[in-house]
Amino acid sequence: MLTALAHGASVVGKTTLLAMTMNFADYNVGMIKIRVPATSANLGPGFDCLGLALNIWNEVSFESADRITYHVTGEGGEKLNKGSRNLLTKAFILAHDVSGKKMRGAKISAHNEILMSSGLGSSAAAIIAGLYGANEMLGKPMNKNEILKLANEMEGHPDNVAPALFGGLVVSVVTGEEIITRRYEVPEFNIVIVKPNVDWPTRTARAVLPKSVSRADAIYNIGRASLVVDALRSGDLELLQKVIDDRIHQPYRLKHISGGMSAYKTAKRFGAAALSGAGPSIIAFVPAEKEEQAKAEIMWAFEERGIHACGLITKPSMKGVFCVE
Repeated sequence: MLTALAHGASVVGKTTLLAMTMNFADYNVGMIKIRVPATSANLGPGFDCLGLALNIWNEVSFESADRITYHVTGEGGEKLNKGSRNLLTKAFILAHDVSGKKMRGAKISAHNEILMSSGLGSSAAAIIAGLYGANEMLGKPMNKNEILKLANEMEGHPDNVAPALFGGLVVSVVTGEEIITRRYEVPEFNIVIVKPNVDWPTRTARAVLPKSVSRADAIYNIGRASLVVDALRSGDLELLQKVIDDRIHQPYRLKHISGGMSAYKTAKRFGAAALSGAGPSIIAFVPAEKEEQAKAEIMWAFEERGIHACGLITKPSMKGVFCVE
């Protein structure tokens, strides 16, 4: 089925524009509603391979129509409502191309709770929503592993899209054309997330990284990434606090995020802290009795430098994307 991927991926341009102006056959279902979670990738030393689903959700409905329309309320509405071409609709169209199905229109409506440009997997959520929604409308021609391959093609790495799809804690490794994943249940950690209002595009977050790392830094991360997985699976906050450190990406990114290093150090006083994904958000696993204080003080670390920040408290989600009954 995925032999069409090369063609499908290359035609999310001319074919997309053509498909969006033509009417095609009916879907197997007239309307579905799905929910897709936020995710936090890397989790310190697990650069580009660890990701955790969070109990923060975008809800998207797909209804059969004569053309594609898209409207969003909540986070990112002002930006995303400027047109109907975005990651979600591109993924929706790509799923048709790869499945060998003719594109028909859809009325797509979303309510977003996942903060955009935050390191919480908003792009991964959009991609998974588009692929999964199309797959459901088309009668499930693809299984989840095939959806993951398409999502990885669009995103460039699986660390966010895998937990958005499967839920829980997911370890992902790309070997040639195969994506090997292992999903783990984790207990209900108390999680504080603070996002500063700074301009931090993904291309910048990638550009500041070194082209190579030392053997010592690689060894430092390998051992700690293994123990981060164990600490999360077992609910061992004390161990997590000891091993969530990183030398491959966080030191280079934090010094370019205004107030980032101060906020990170503040978060570490309360529990196990890391950049969420590429940032700029800080994620902290903390005891329940400290979550409000941790949120306030991490926010203050940014705000005392004149940087507005927003904070939220959540938990891991063992659910990935799913249809709402």
